[in-house]
Amino acid sequence: MKKSWDLWEIIAIKYLKEKWYTILETNFKFSTIGEIDIITKLWELYVFFEVKYRFNDKYWVWEESINRNKKFKIKKTINYYCLKNKIDLDYARFDVIAILWDKINHHENVEL
Repeated sequence: MKKSWDLWEIIAIKYLKEKWYTILETNFKFSTIGEIDIITKLWELYVFFEVKYRFNDKYWVWEESINRNKKFKIKKTINYYCLKNKIDLDYARFDVIAILWDKINHHENVEL
């Protein structure tokens, strides 16, 4: 059975495929350290995605949901994935897909 948040990741994947991203992996876990929702490749660039979803934006800004601790875990997980797969970090970036009900916002090159 699919988890409820998987639906939003499926929506994000569909969006990314329409933008020419190749999906490499989903829900990549690094031990108990962290997880990357979607890992893609766009030409020679590896892009690591966090997917965030809310029904309304009255009390939510996506940036608030990725705190310092979460960023640390994401960075460690990206570093591990790149080391494991012999990927130069110069060819990697972190993006966020923020879905607000029916609107998709793609935030590129988010600082970790």
